[in-house]
Amino acid sequence: MSKRTSLNTRLVLLTSLLSFVMACILMFSTYHIANKELTRILDTQMEFLAKRATVFNLKKMHSAFNLDKNDVDQELLIDIWSYQDLSDIRENPLLSPKVKTAGFYQRETPNGTWYTYVLPTPNFQIQVSQHERVRQVLALELAGSMVLPYIIIMPFVLLMIFWMIRRGLKPLDDMKNELAQRDSNELSPIEEAQYPIELLPAIHEINYLFDRISATQQEQKQFIADAAHELRTPITALNLQTKILLRDFPENAALINLSKGLARIQHLVSQLLSLAKQDASMNVVEMPRKICLNHVALNCVEQLMNLAMEKEIDLGFERNDQVFLHSYEPTLHSVIYNLIDNAIKYTPEAGVINISVYAGIAQDAFIVIEDSGPGIPAEQYDAVLKRFYRVHHHLEVGSGLGLSIVQKAIQRVGGELTFAQSAELKGLKVMVKLPLSLS
Repeated sequence: MSKRTSLNTRLVLLTSLLSFVMACILMFSTYHIANKELTRILDTQMEFLAKRATVFNLKKMHSAFNLDKNDVDQELLIDIWSYQDLSDIRENPLLSPKVKTAGFYQRETPNGTWYTYVLPTPNFQIQVSQHERVRQVLALELAGSMVLPYIIIMPFVLLMIFWMIRRGLKPLDDMKNELAQRDSNELSPIEEAQYPIELLPAIHEINYLFDRISATQQEQKQFIADAAHELRTPITALNLQTKILLRDFPENAALINLSKGLARIQHLVSQLLSLAKQDASMNVVEMPRKICLNHVALNCVEQLMNLAMEKEIDLGFERNDQVFLHSYEPTLHSVIYNLIDNAIKYTPEAGVINISVYAGIAQDAFIVIEDSGPGIPAEQYDAVLKRFYRVHHHLEVGSGLGLSIVQKAIQRVGGELTFAQSAELKGLKVMVKLPLSLS
């Protein structure tokens, strides 16, 4: 798998590489331009010196020629030798043989190549020489002095480029942060005004995807609501007819199994309707209002008391402090109702269910429901929040939607749901933490 790099890093690296390549090209071209210009200037200087020497009375003059290859500091060497004395040529390898026309020549010597300008006169030959390395060093120095400001300023330019790239790519980070901060149910279109033109095609496609997902979700929710509503009446009627038959044939195993199946279907339809109503309420703008949490909990207990009495369960409040908060009453009712209903299902006959309602030290309210049932293994605390997931499906009729409905409802009111083992009753302990006020 190839290693991925960010677009920001890639642009910075490419820009730095381009700057380095440009610096090399600039150095190379500057050196050649400087070398060419220096050659023209120094050639003119050598020609001028040779012609200037003809103005005076010519006499023999020998430069201090050095055979050491590493010692060529002399910039210009002037030699004048007589045609009558050819020994000078044999002694000095720098001197050129007699020429007919003035001009520039190259001389290969033991210490390198020399450029010479030779000017013949009737009795003497004037020669101005310069080593090749002198010109190269001067060209490098000139090129370096021209490139040095570029090298010095380049780190600051790269920092500016890095800052400009970061600022130029900031809209991408803004869009990423906006999408990351959205709730999973938030499918409203992304506002286009704050983004540059280059991102508009991607934003249009994302908004179009949001529209399609939203439409699909609405169709699914509507289908579930319609199906549950249509099934509710005939299933209720079938359940009543089955109970009538059971009075006449109480020992019939088939009727008993049919009654249990209908009870489960009826419960599933009820949960589906509750889920559909909850999904619909998520899209409705509703203002939170001041409610008494104790009254909501008491109302739920009164509604479920008959179920608890059928199993002879001791259902009651262990702690019931008065707590007021600003929230959504139907949502809190759904949370408490489903948690108590779930506790009644899995608590054995003659069991105990304790409910506690109280305010915390901080700006929080707590609802704690403990039962003496089999509980839930700690490794399955997250799994039970998934839809249609059941732990003790063999113990009681259920649909696996109760805790999923509770989780979604708690998210709507900004609360937290945690599970633990009850220290007193040894069953499941469910704690709901709620803010006293929704921001």
